[in-house]
Amino acid sequence: MRFARPNLPRVLRLLLIVLWVACVVPAGATPLPATFKAALAEAGIPLDAVALVVQPVDAARPVLAHQALRPMNPASVMKLVTSLAALDGLGPAYTWKTEVWANGTLNGRVLDGDLVIKGYGDPTLTLERLWLLQRELRARGIGEVRGRLILDTSHFALPALDPGAFDGEPLAAYNAVPAALLVNFNAIPLRLSASGDTVAVVPEFELPGLTIASRLVADDAPCDDWKGRLTHTLPDAAHRELVLEGRFARACGEKRLNLNLLDPAATFDYAFRALWAESGGVIAGATELGTAPAGQPPLLRFESIPLGDALRSLNKYSNNLMTRNLFLTLGAETYGAPATLEKAERAVRAWLAAKGVAAPGLVLENGAGLSRAERIAAATLAQLLHLAYRSANFSEFESALPIAAVDGTLKKRFDDMALAGHAHLKTGTLKDVRALAGYVFDRTGRRVAVVLVVNHPAAERAEPALRALLDWVYAAHAARPARGRRRP
Repeated sequence: MRFARPNLPRVLRLLLIVLWVACVVPAGATPLPATFKAALAEAGIPLDAVALVVQPVDAARPVLAHQALRPMNPASVMKLVTSLAALDGLGPAYTWKTEVWANGTLNGRVLDGDLVIKGYGDPTLTLERLWLLQRELRARGIGEVRGRLILDTSHFALPALDPGAFDGEPLAAYNAVPAALLVNFNAIPLRLSASGDTVAVVPEFELPGLTIASRLVADDAPCDDWKGRLTHTLPDAAHRELVLEGRFARACGEKRLNLNLLDPAATFDYAFRALWAESGGVIAGATELGTAPAGQPPLLRFESIPLGDALRSLNKYSNNLMTRNLFLTLGAETYGAPATLEKAERAVRAWLAAKGVAAPGLVLENGAGLSRAERIAAATLAQLLHLAYRSANFSEFESALPIAAVDGTLKKRFDDMALAGHAHLKTGTLKDVRALAGYVFDRTGRRVAVVLVVNHPAAERAEPALRALLDWVYAAHAARPARGRRRP
């Protein structure tokens, strides 16, 4: 995949941006809704901390536009940029691959040699799909490996990434770092269950060298915010003991806690060995990082689910790791392996330029919005929503967005509003950031693109303002033409 870079003189590029500005910030646009402004004022959020664009998809200009050109931190709404660039550049049928070599001699069901696995960034390789991969290996006659397990992670070339750098929560699943070879989003599932006054914590698979110390106390509280009532730490630098403390309600029954405990290669190693042993398989040797045999075709090429399906998990549940791997995949597919952050950024910018999307002030760090540095203008997001609507892959793009009050991250939001079930919206939440972007079907059935970004210390109080704007759009106010001089 290659994106052509337009070779435009600087003056012409500036002229195009000026013309674009005239389109996205029209004179005589509808004033901001009074209910929206009142909700912001009540929350203590000034208008200069807000950027928004509201524009029906069949309209040439926005109905509402406020600070549309100001670069703002969009939080997870940035995932729309990566998603659309990938959907358009790679196609909805694109699949990742994981390749396996039997580097030795197969005698019966015994491999006298090493099993080599190379990853190409598949972010959809769950425990269930890893089981399917192993089933394919067993179908090819492998039951016992007398050599080593070699993991090839060379498809990504990344600097050392600290999972706790963003917010000091290195064990949080959303902070897992990208990798060419990973399983289950690098989350290790722990099952919690109360028995008397104690709480048992059992990992989904064995974790050699790591002990789990449960200091949790069971109580009779309701099962509300159960995760918020416990803490988890790896107190020693060698990561040999996981300590869980706090209280756990008996009413919760059994709960599953996913933690980002180990580096991706170690998680893959433990999960692969555990599943292999469950089916009666044996791997005699140690696990090492290495490279796949050059010039030798793999024994197995295991493909992921299609990108169009993967985007549903990515956006419905705002999966940071999937997005970061997809961002890097764009770089590798555009400029060749190994994938780097620099190639990924260049690939997205090249795609925007090829599509004629002006992106003044755009800052890309990981393409997922899990960043304090990323910035994008509301007008750019609105332009992308309209570009998506006109694309051949619009159905895949829109269907991957959470539906208000129905599924994903919006399953329990906006359920008391008239637009429940009538909006596909990607939301973003960080400290000092609240954002949303997507499509609202107003009460007349018209599809309206909506972008709203709030950057302010009081952003956590912006929910009433978000609701007021969505109410205004759903009531079909956005269907009214902007005031101004009529055409003859």
